[in-house]
Formats: sequence, C-alpha cells, structure tokens
Amino acid sequence: MDKQQEYVLRSVEERDIRFIRLWFTDVLGVLKSVAIAPAELENAFSEGIGFDGSAVEGLTRVYEADMLAKPDPSTFQILPWRGASQGVARMFCDISTPDGEPALSDPRQVLKRTLDKASELGFAFYTHPEIEFYLFEKPEPGQLPKPVDQAGYFDNVPRGTAHNFRREAITMLESMGISVEFSHHEAGPGQNEIDLRYADALTMADNIMTFRTVIKEVALEQGVFASFMPKPLANGPGSGMHTHMSLFEGDRNAFYEAGADYGLSQVARQFIAGLLKYAPEISAITNQYVNSYKRLWGGAEAPSYVCWGSNNRSALVRIPVHKPGKGQSTRIEYRALDSAVNPYLAFSVLLAAGLKGIEEGLVLPEGAEDDVWELSAAERKAMGYQALPSSLAEAVAVMERSELVAETLGERVFNFVLRNKRAEWEAYRAQVTPFELEQYLPVL
Repeated sequence: MDKQQEYVLRSVEERDIRFIRLWFTDVLGVLKSVAIAPAELENAFSEGIGFDGSAVEGLTRVYEADMLAKPDPSTFQILPWRGASQGVARMFCDISTPDGEPALSDPRQVLKRTLDKASELGFAFYTHPEIEFYLFEKPEPGQLPKPVDQAGYFDNVPRGTAHNFRREAITMLESMGISVEFSHHEAGPGQNEIDLRYADALTMADNIMTFRTVIKEVALEQGVFASFMPKPLANGPGSGMHTHMSLFEGDRNAFYEAGADYGLSQVARQFIAGLLKYAPEISAITNQYVNSYKRLWGGAEAPSYVCWGSNNRSALVRIPVHKPGKGQSTRIEYRALDSAVNPYLAFSVLLAAGLKGIEEGLVLPEGAEDDVWELSAAERKAMGYQALPSSLAEAVAVMERSELVAETLGERVFNFVLRNKRAEWEAYRAQVTPFELEQYLPVL
C-alpha cells in the first residue's frame, strides 16, 4: 500500500467518514457514483469494486459486463455539503477489466492515454476553463425557464441571488482543494461565470466534474436551479467553457518565445494550426448536443468559423495578451467548448489535434483582425475561414471520417459516440416544435 492510500485510510478514520463515494463518468460525461463503507476501502484500493459495466452508457457490451472501479487516492476529498459528523468523501476512479487491464471505454483512461503520448514528446498539458452557467428559479412544468435576475455582464446587484450563490459555491470548491481565479455575473440574465485556476489536464477534468456537482448542490440548498445547458434561452447568450491551454517542457512554457509575434513559439503556432485543421472533426466531442449548435451559431461571442486572432473574441482560437515579463503565462484560448462537454474526451481531442499540428509541422495561417461575424460570406471565403459544423448531424458526419478522433478515442468510444449522437439527432428531427405549430398550423 502506497503513502497516498495510507493517508486516505487514516483520514477516513480520523475525520469520522461514514461513506466513500467512488466517482467516474460515462462516455457522455454524466457522473456516476457508488458508495462504499470504510471497511471496504482497503479492498477497493487493492482489487477494485465490481459493477455491471453494461448498465453504463457506452462503457462495455453486455457479454463482457463485469468491470472494476479502482479509486485514485490522490483525488480524495470530503464532500462539505454532507456535514462534518459521519461525513462523506469522494474519490475518482479508473475503470478496468477483471484481469486488471484499463477499460478501453473509460473516458478518464482516454485522457490518460493522450497525456502519455504528449509526455513521450516531452510535454505536459495544462488547462484553465472559464465555466458559464445559468441560475433559474425552480422550474414549473410546461413553463419557460425564469432567470433569477435580469443583470448583465459584470453587474453588481446588491443582495442579489447570484452574489450569495457564487460566494457559497466558491467557498465549497476551495474547501475541496479546487482553486478559483475569478467569478462574476455574465452577459445573460441569471448567467454566471466561475474560472478555475490552471492545473494539469487530468486534475482539471476531475475538477470540472466536481465543479458541476458543487454548483448543482448549492443551487438545491438555495432553492434555485442551475443549468449547464449550452443555450437555454433563445434570446440570451449561450454558456461556453472557453479553455486556456499551454504545453510545458519541465518548468518551461513551450508556447513562449521571447521576441516572437505575440510571444508565440514555433511549437505554439503549430499547435494552433493543428487545432484549426481538425476543429470540424472534433466538434461532435467539444460540442456534443443538439443544443450546442444553437449556441455556436447564435452570434455574440460564440465562434462559428475556423480562424485565430490576437485578443479577437469572434475567433475560434484567441491569443490572450499577457502582461509584460510574464512569458510563462503565454497560452491559447479555445472558444468552441460549451459547459456541457465531457472534459476527459474534450481535452483528449484538443490535445491530440494540437500535437498533430506539431508532428505534421503545420504552418499557421494569417490571424483574423476583424469581427468575423461582421464579414460577408464572400469575405470569409476569400480569407479561407471555414465554417464549423452548423448542426450535430453535420458534426457527426465530419467526425465519422476522422482518423484523428478515431485513434484518440479508441474504437469502442468512437463507435458509441457515433451511435448515440445519430440517435439523438433522429429523435430531435422527429419532433414537431412549438415554432412549427405557431408558424404553420394557422395558415396551412
């Protein structure tokens, strides 16, 4: 037994922990949980906890259903909303087969495999997400969602619901070891943003899953409803998860080169070129729901065209301007992701696309200086700005032909995503919407 496992066992005893929740996600990024008693913890570390993998979306097939959840002791944290007495803790798990092999369909393992590939090239991958979400009053059946306020970007609302909500949520996150950098009201009514501090991609993916749970728990406590739906309001902005990324070689930021344009090294420029080349192919992962494309093509600051720019919020990839003398903070920002993404798979395909750009020695095209939304279709075509997929159906069709995504996700996950998303599109396409009834029923 290693020192981390010993620390967890000791903490469980000293802190009066009554239950330990073992967390993992299905292929869509839905959090799964099984609770064990402290007496079972040592066995969970050594052998794992068995469960029926065929009952979890995309995890395994019926005839090979037995799976094991093995807790990662480095992710041990006490859940603050469960109380101090007879408390509850959680750990994220890696999923394996009964013979101890990593499960090919475990999203956390997909990310680990991609990070291992980066490590072989000498890189560590760090991310920093800006997570947007909406707060609504308790939903009433058949009624449209009602935001908790009518405030806008950076608005200060005295005694506002969102102020108290963000304070409680951030306090809870930090008590679980998740550092928060910024928080504020976003542009939409009832919309908020909380930015998590930089961390390695695996830790950050775990943190995002914890973040969503904390936000939902605090909302329940305060009598409101939190949603990470990409576009819940037809006339409001969508909820994105703009993600800052960088590669490090040891303690050195591989994206930084003193004296270069925007401080971007050759590695950074090739990484961005890879993101641009493969952006359409990875869209079904970075934007995985029918509703995601209503955000992407809803205008405002959501990117719809494949281009990059320095401090250009209409571009798919933005280069934030770092402070003078802060070369270590050089990074790029990918703006397509929405808040409902599976972070394990999304970080995997983003990293794979960037690494492919480095491996292929791709040349970065000229950056976009104008608001891409304001350009005409002819101007965008002349500048070579390719459109992102405009619907889930289009994104799936593009991904289906992608060798990069198939290789990164592995055959099992790749095929499940294709099947699941085709089924989602067919179900959506079969609906007769209120728009159609209002528009056509009276006149046809």
